[in-house]
Amino acid sequence: MSIGAQPRFRLASLPTPLQELSKLRDALGGGQRCPRILIKRDDLTGLAFGGNKARKLEFLVGDALRQGATVLVTSGAVQSNHARMTAAAARAAGMKPALVLTSDAECPALQGNLLLDKLLDAEIHFIRANADPLLAIGDQEAARMAEVVSDLRQRGERPYLIPVGGSSPVGALGYVTGTLELVTQLFQMGVAPSHLYYANGSRGTQAGLVLGAKMYSAPYRIKGIAVSGGEPEKTHRAVRIANEAADMLGVTSRVSAEELLNDQNYIGPGYGVATPGCLEAIRLLACCEGIFLDPVYTGKAMAGMIDHIRHGAIDPSDTIVFLHTGGTPALFAYADEFSEQCMR
Repeated sequence: MSIGAQPRFRLASLPTPLQELSKLRDALGGGQRCPRILIKRDDLTGLAFGGNKARKLEFLVGDALRQGATVLVTSGAVQSNHARMTAAAARAAGMKPALVLTSDAECPALQGNLLLDKLLDAEIHFIRANADPLLAIGDQEAARMAEVVSDLRQRGERPYLIPVGGSSPVGALGYVTGTLELVTQLFQMGVAPSHLYYANGSRGTQAGLVLGAKMYSAPYRIKGIAVSGGEPEKTHRAVRIANEAADMLGVTSRVSAEELLNDQNYIGPGYGVATPGCLEAIRLLACCEGIFLDPVYTGKAMAGMIDHIRHGAIDPSDTIVFLHTGGTPALFAYADEFSEQCMR
Protein backbone atom coordinates (compact mmCIF):
# COMPACT_ATOMS: atom_id res chain seq x y z
CA MET A 1 0.00 0.00 0.00
CA SER A 2 1.44 3.40 -0.98
CA ILE A 3 2.41 5.81 1.75
CA GLY A 4 -0.47 8.11 0.81
CA ALA A 5 -2.92 5.28 1.49
CA GLN A 6 -1.61 4.57 5.02
CA PRO A 7 -3.88 5.60 7.93
CA ARG A 8 -2.69 9.00 9.16
CA PHE A 9 -3.90 11.47 11.79
CA ARG A 10 -2.49 14.95 11.18
CA LEU A 11 -0.63 16.32 14.18
CA ALA A 12 2.39 18.24 12.86
CA SER A 13 2.79 21.65 11.26
CA LEU A 14 4.58 20.71 8.05
CA PRO A 15 6.85 21.35 6.27
CA THR A 16 9.30 22.39 8.97
CA PRO A 17 11.85 25.09 8.05
CA LEU A 18 15.30 24.34 6.61
CA GLN A 19 17.58 27.15 7.77
CA GLU A 20 21.21 28.15 7.42
CA LEU A 21 23.49 28.34 10.48
CA SER A 22 25.87 30.99 9.17
CA LYS A 23 26.85 32.38 12.58
CA LEU A 24 27.64 28.91 13.91
CA ARG A 25 29.80 28.36 10.84
CA ASP A 26 31.66 31.59 11.59
CA ALA A 27 32.19 30.49 15.20
CA LEU A 28 33.68 27.20 13.98
CA GLY A 29 36.26 28.87 11.74
CA GLY A 30 34.29 30.19 8.78
CA GLY A 31 34.39 28.87 5.24
CA GLN A 32 38.08 27.97 5.43
CA ARG A 33 37.53 25.40 8.17
CA CYS A 34 33.83 24.68 8.45
CA PRO A 35 31.31 23.39 5.90
CA ARG A 36 28.06 25.17 5.20
CA ILE A 37 25.56 24.03 7.86
CA LEU A 38 21.80 23.78 7.37
CA ILE A 39 19.41 22.84 10.15
CA LYS A 40 16.12 20.99 9.60
CA ARG A 41 13.82 22.37 12.29
CA ASP A 42 11.79 19.36 13.37
CA ASP A 43 11.76 20.95 16.80
CA LEU A 44 9.04 23.14 15.25
CA THR A 45 6.51 20.43 14.36
CA GLY A 46 4.07 22.15 16.72
CA LEU A 47 2.65 19.34 18.86
CA ALA A 48 3.31 19.84 22.59
CA PHE A 49 6.49 21.93 22.18
CA GLY A 50 7.41 20.10 18.96
CA GLY A 51 9.87 17.38 18.07
CA ASN A 52 10.45 14.57 15.61
CA LYS A 53 7.98 12.17 17.23
CA ALA A 54 5.07 14.12 15.75
CA ARG A 55 5.97 12.69 12.33
CA LYS A 56 5.91 9.11 13.64
CA LEU A 57 2.81 9.65 15.74
CA GLU A 58 0.76 10.78 12.75
CA PHE A 59 0.99 7.23 11.39
CA LEU A 60 0.90 5.48 14.77
CA VAL A 61 -2.22 7.36 15.87
CA GLY A 62 -3.79 6.75 12.46
CA ASP A 63 -3.21 3.03 12.92
CA ALA A 64 -4.51 3.14 16.51
CA LEU A 65 -7.72 4.86 15.44
CA ARG A 66 -8.16 2.36 12.62
CA GLN A 67 -8.04 -0.41 15.24
CA GLY A 68 -10.53 1.35 17.51
CA ALA A 69 -8.04 2.04 20.32
CA THR A 70 -9.03 4.11 23.33
CA VAL A 71 -5.64 4.38 25.08
CA LEU A 72 -2.11 4.95 23.75
CA VAL A 73 0.48 3.11 25.86
CA THR A 74 4.21 3.74 25.59
CA SER A 75 7.39 3.92 27.65
CA GLY A 76 10.55 5.96 28.09
CA ALA A 77 12.76 7.72 30.58
CA VAL A 78 11.28 10.12 33.11
CA GLN A 79 12.21 13.02 30.80
CA SER A 80 11.13 11.21 27.63
CA ASN A 81 10.21 13.49 24.74
CA HIS A 82 8.48 10.59 23.05
CA ALA A 83 6.28 9.95 26.10
CA ARG A 84 5.30 13.62 26.32
CA MET A 85 4.40 13.80 22.63
CA THR A 86 2.54 10.49 22.73
CA ALA A 87 0.45 11.77 25.63
CA ALA A 88 -0.33 14.95 23.69
CA ALA A 89 -1.15 13.00 20.52
CA ALA A 90 -3.52 10.77 22.47
CA ARG A 91 -5.39 13.80 23.79
CA ALA A 92 -5.48 15.44 20.35
CA ALA A 93 -7.03 12.28 18.89
CA GLY A 94 -9.59 11.78 21.67
CA MET A 95 -7.76 8.95 23.42
CA LYS A 96 -6.16 8.56 26.85
CA PRO A 97 -2.39 8.26 27.48
CA ALA A 98 -0.69 5.68 29.71
CA LEU A 99 3.07 5.90 30.26
CA VAL A 100 5.69 3.60 31.82
CA LEU A 101 8.65 5.79 32.80
CA THR A 102 12.06 4.84 34.17
CA SER A 103 13.61 6.87 36.98
CA ASP A 104 16.45 6.59 39.47
CA ALA A 105 14.51 8.71 41.94
CA GLU A 106 11.55 7.42 43.94
CA CYS A 107 9.83 10.80 43.58
CA PRO A 108 11.25 12.46 40.45
CA ALA A 109 11.06 16.25 40.29
CA LEU A 110 7.95 17.60 38.60
CA GLN A 111 9.89 19.42 35.91
CA GLY A 112 10.44 19.39 32.15
CA ASN A 113 8.66 16.65 30.24
CA LEU A 114 7.28 15.00 33.38
CA LEU A 115 5.43 18.21 34.27
CA LEU A 116 3.91 18.23 30.78
CA ASP A 117 2.91 14.57 31.13
CA LYS A 118 1.06 15.49 34.31
CA LEU A 119 -0.64 18.47 32.67
CA LEU A 120 -1.86 16.06 29.99
CA ASP A 121 -3.28 13.88 32.80
CA ALA A 122 -1.37 10.83 31.62
CA GLU A 123 -1.63 7.65 33.66
CA ILE A 124 2.00 7.20 34.77
CA HIS A 125 3.72 4.07 36.10
CA PHE A 126 7.30 4.42 37.35
CA ILE A 127 9.95 1.69 37.19
CA ARG A 128 13.61 1.67 38.11
CA ALA A 129 16.14 2.72 35.50
CA ASN A 130 18.44 0.10 33.97
CA ALA A 131 21.43 -0.92 36.08
CA ASP A 132 23.58 -0.28 33.00
CA PRO A 133 23.76 3.54 32.69
CA LEU A 134 24.35 3.29 28.94
CA LEU A 135 20.94 1.72 28.33
CA ALA A 136 17.78 3.81 28.06
CA ILE A 137 15.33 0.93 28.54
CA GLY A 138 14.65 -0.31 32.09
CA ASP A 139 15.09 -3.98 33.07
CA GLN A 140 11.41 -4.26 34.05
CA GLU A 141 10.03 -2.31 31.10
CA ALA A 142 8.62 -5.15 28.97
CA ALA A 143 6.98 -6.87 31.95
CA ARG A 144 5.50 -3.63 33.30
CA MET A 145 4.16 -2.66 29.89
CA ALA A 146 2.44 -6.04 29.60
CA GLU A 147 0.89 -5.54 33.06
CA VAL A 148 -0.39 -2.08 32.14
CA VAL A 149 -1.91 -3.33 28.88
CA SER A 150 -3.58 -6.25 30.69
CA ASP A 151 -4.97 -3.95 33.39
CA LEU A 152 -6.35 -1.53 30.80
CA ARG A 153 -8.12 -4.36 28.99
CA GLN A 154 -9.66 -5.54 32.26
CA ARG A 155 -10.99 -2.00 32.71
CA GLY A 156 -12.70 -2.20 29.33
CA GLU A 157 -10.18 -0.09 27.42
CA ARG A 158 -8.66 -0.94 24.04
CA PRO A 159 -4.95 -0.16 24.43
CA TYR A 160 -2.62 0.45 21.50
CA LEU A 161 0.99 -0.32 22.39
CA ILE A 162 3.68 1.96 20.93
CA PRO A 163 7.31 0.77 21.30
CA VAL A 164 9.84 3.04 22.99
CA GLY A 165 10.63 5.97 20.73
CA GLY A 166 7.81 5.04 18.38
CA SER A 167 10.33 2.69 16.78
CA SER A 168 8.21 0.41 14.62
CA PRO A 169 7.58 -0.05 10.89
CA VAL A 170 4.47 2.14 11.18
CA GLY A 171 6.37 4.84 13.06
CA ALA A 172 9.23 4.75 10.54
CA LEU A 173 6.84 6.00 7.87
CA GLY A 174 7.07 9.41 9.53
CA TYR A 175 10.66 9.79 8.38
CA VAL A 176 10.05 8.27 4.99
CA THR A 177 7.69 11.19 4.35
CA GLY A 178 10.05 13.48 6.27
CA THR A 179 12.85 12.55 3.88
CA LEU A 180 10.73 13.41 0.86
CA GLU A 181 10.02 16.78 2.46
CA LEU A 182 13.72 17.44 3.07
CA VAL A 183 14.85 16.24 -0.37
CA THR A 184 12.25 18.54 -1.95
CA GLN A 185 13.50 21.53 0.06
CA LEU A 186 17.12 20.80 -0.86
CA PHE A 187 16.19 20.54 -4.54
CA GLN A 188 14.39 23.88 -4.37
CA MET A 189 17.50 25.43 -2.78
CA GLY A 190 19.80 23.83 -5.34
CA VAL A 191 21.85 22.18 -2.58
CA ALA A 192 23.27 18.64 -2.41
CA PRO A 193 24.61 18.05 1.13
CA SER A 194 27.24 15.39 1.77
CA HIS A 195 25.97 14.39 5.23
CA LEU A 196 22.89 14.47 7.44
CA TYR A 197 23.62 14.44 11.19
CA TYR A 198 21.06 13.49 13.84
CA ALA A 199 20.76 11.95 17.32
CA ASN A 200 20.46 8.16 17.29
CA GLY A 201 18.37 6.62 20.06
CA SER A 202 15.94 3.74 19.65
CA ARG A 203 16.64 3.70 15.88
CA GLY A 204 13.15 4.15 14.46
CA THR A 205 14.14 7.54 13.08
CA GLN A 206 17.23 5.97 11.54
CA ALA A 207 15.12 3.28 9.88
CA GLY A 208 12.84 5.87 8.29
CA LEU A 209 15.69 8.15 7.25
CA VAL A 210 17.71 5.40 5.58
CA LEU A 211 14.71 3.87 3.82
CA GLY A 212 13.51 7.31 2.73
CA ALA A 213 16.97 8.19 1.42
CA LYS A 214 16.92 5.08 -0.76
CA MET A 215 13.39 5.66 -2.01
CA TYR A 216 13.88 9.34 -2.86
CA SER A 217 17.57 9.31 -3.92
CA ALA A 218 18.79 11.62 -1.17
CA PRO A 219 22.26 13.04 -1.93
CA TYR A 220 23.62 12.76 1.62
CA ARG A 221 25.06 10.05 3.84
CA ILE A 222 23.23 9.65 7.14
CA LYS A 223 25.47 10.00 10.21
CA GLY A 224 23.87 8.95 13.48
CA ILE A 225 25.41 10.16 16.74
CA ALA A 226 24.44 7.61 19.39
CA VAL A 227 23.04 8.82 22.72
CA SER A 228 22.83 5.39 24.37
CA GLY A 229 24.36 1.93 24.14
CA GLY A 230 22.84 -1.34 23.02
CA GLU A 231 24.80 -2.36 19.94
CA PRO A 232 24.59 -4.55 17.91
CA GLU A 233 20.93 -5.19 18.81
CA LYS A 234 19.93 -1.65 17.85
CA THR A 235 21.43 -1.93 14.39
CA HIS A 236 19.55 -5.19 13.83
CA ARG A 237 16.38 -3.44 15.03
CA ALA A 238 16.84 -0.54 12.59
CA VAL A 239 17.37 -2.93 9.67
CA ARG A 240 14.29 -4.95 10.61
CA ILE A 241 12.09 -1.87 11.01
CA ALA A 242 13.27 -0.33 7.73
CA ASN A 243 12.70 -3.48 5.71
CA GLU A 244 9.31 -4.19 7.27
CA ALA A 245 8.30 -0.61 6.47
CA ALA A 246 9.44 -1.18 2.88
CA ASP A 247 7.23 -4.27 2.74
CA MET A 248 4.27 -2.25 4.04
CA LEU A 249 4.80 0.24 1.21
CA GLY A 250 5.33 -2.43 -1.42
CA VAL A 251 8.75 -1.07 -2.45
CA THR A 252 11.78 -3.15 -3.38
CA SER A 253 14.33 -1.01 -1.50
CA ARG A 254 16.25 -2.92 1.17
CA VAL A 255 18.47 -1.71 4.01
CA SER A 256 21.52 -3.59 5.31
CA ALA A 257 23.48 -3.19 8.54
CA GLU A 258 26.56 -2.08 6.61
CA GLU A 259 24.73 1.05 5.45
CA LEU A 260 24.01 2.32 8.97
CA LEU A 261 26.54 4.81 10.36
CA ASN A 262 26.41 5.00 14.17
CA ASP A 263 29.09 6.97 16.01
CA GLN A 264 29.28 5.72 19.61
CA ASN A 265 31.96 8.18 20.76
CA TYR A 266 29.74 10.89 22.24
CA ILE A 267 27.47 8.97 24.64
CA GLY A 268 29.61 9.83 27.65
CA PRO A 269 29.10 8.08 31.00
CA GLY A 270 25.47 7.20 30.34
CA TYR A 271 22.14 7.83 28.64
CA GLY A 272 20.70 11.15 29.74
CA VAL A 273 24.01 12.28 31.27
CA ALA A 274 25.02 15.60 29.72
CA THR A 275 28.69 15.62 28.66
CA PRO A 276 30.92 18.74 28.62
CA GLY A 277 30.83 18.66 24.82
CA CYS A 278 27.03 18.47 24.88
CA LEU A 279 26.74 21.45 27.24
CA GLU A 280 29.18 23.43 25.10
CA ALA A 281 27.22 22.64 21.92
CA ILE A 282 23.92 23.72 23.50
CA ARG A 283 25.39 27.02 24.70
CA LEU A 284 27.20 27.66 21.41
CA LEU A 285 24.12 27.21 19.22
CA ALA A 286 21.99 29.27 21.61
CA CYS A 287 24.48 32.15 21.58
CA CYS A 288 25.19 31.98 17.83
CA GLU A 289 21.72 31.37 16.44
CA GLY A 290 19.14 31.69 19.24
CA ILE A 291 18.20 28.02 18.82
CA PHE A 292 17.95 25.66 21.79
CA LEU A 293 19.07 22.03 21.78
CA ASP A 294 18.39 19.45 24.51
CA PRO A 295 20.88 17.74 26.86
CA VAL A 296 19.88 14.14 26.07
CA TYR A 297 19.69 13.91 22.27
CA THR A 298 20.36 16.92 20.08
CA GLY A 299 23.07 18.38 22.32
CA LYS A 300 25.14 15.22 22.00
CA ALA A 301 24.45 14.99 18.26
CA MET A 302 25.58 18.59 17.76
CA ALA A 303 28.65 17.93 19.92
CA GLY A 304 29.55 15.01 17.67
CA MET A 305 29.05 17.04 14.50
CA ILE A 306 31.13 19.93 15.85
CA ASP A 307 33.91 17.55 16.84
CA HIS A 308 33.91 16.04 13.35
CA ILE A 309 34.21 19.54 11.86
CA ARG A 310 37.03 20.56 14.21
CA HIS A 311 39.00 17.43 13.37
CA GLY A 312 38.63 17.88 9.62
CA ALA A 313 36.34 14.90 9.03
CA ILE A 314 34.17 17.01 6.70
CA ASP A 315 35.52 19.05 3.79
CA PRO A 316 34.90 22.80 4.33
CA SER A 317 33.58 23.01 0.76
CA ASP A 318 30.76 20.60 1.64
CA THR A 319 27.26 21.34 2.87
CA ILE A 320 25.83 19.34 5.78
CA VAL A 321 22.40 19.15 7.41
CA PHE A 322 21.69 18.85 11.13
CA LEU A 323 18.29 17.34 11.95
CA HIS A 324 16.96 19.06 15.07
CA THR A 325 14.65 16.44 16.57
CA GLY A 326 13.41 18.63 19.44
CA GLY A 327 13.48 17.81 23.14
CA THR A 328 13.86 21.31 24.55
CA PRO A 329 11.44 20.81 27.52
CA ALA A 330 14.10 18.56 29.06
CA LEU A 331 16.39 21.60 29.42
CA PHE A 332 14.49 22.69 32.51
CA ALA A 333 15.24 19.42 34.30
CA TYR A 334 18.99 19.99 33.80
CA ALA A 335 19.35 23.38 35.48
CA ASP A 336 22.07 22.13 37.85
CA GLU A 337 24.20 20.89 34.96
CA PHE A 338 24.00 24.31 33.28
CA SER A 339 24.35 26.47 36.40
CA GLU A 340 28.16 26.64 36.44
CA GLN A 341 28.40 27.28 32.69
CA CYS A 342 25.72 29.97 32.74
CA MET A 343 27.37 31.85 35.62
CA ARG A 344 30.61 32.40 33.70
